[in-house]
Amino acid sequence: MIFIDFLLAFVIGGFICLIGQLIMDFGKLTPGHTLSILVVAGAILSGLGLYQPLIDLAGAGATIPITSFGHSLTQGAIAEAQKHGWVGVLTGMFEVTSSGISAAIVFGFIAAFIFKPKGKAN
Repeated sequence: MIFIDFLLAFVIGGFICLIGQLIMDFGKLTPGHTLSILVVAGAILSGLGLYQPLIDLAGAGATIPITSFGHSLTQGAIAEAQKHGWVGVLTGMFEVTSSGISAAIVFGFIAAFIFKPKGKAN
């Protein structure tokens, strides 16, 4: 049933975001630190084979949060390492995620032209 799929995506995606918010609130960490922690957590869960079942269960609830970026990096590194050895570990991470990274750079650049960035307050 599609309602259950939406509900699972909402609950699991919300839980991942809740973990990030709790890290920032109680750990007194910056958003950059929290982002790094969640990417590494996604990579570790992927390396242990636990993130793909989460994606299968939650769909977009697990692929939209930043933990999925860690999963993508790990899966790319594993796939290319199996083909090309240790060199594939480095190249595989970027081969799989390069389109997303490129899109973020291009759209960030466009947004900087459209909107007036805030500078330092004097």
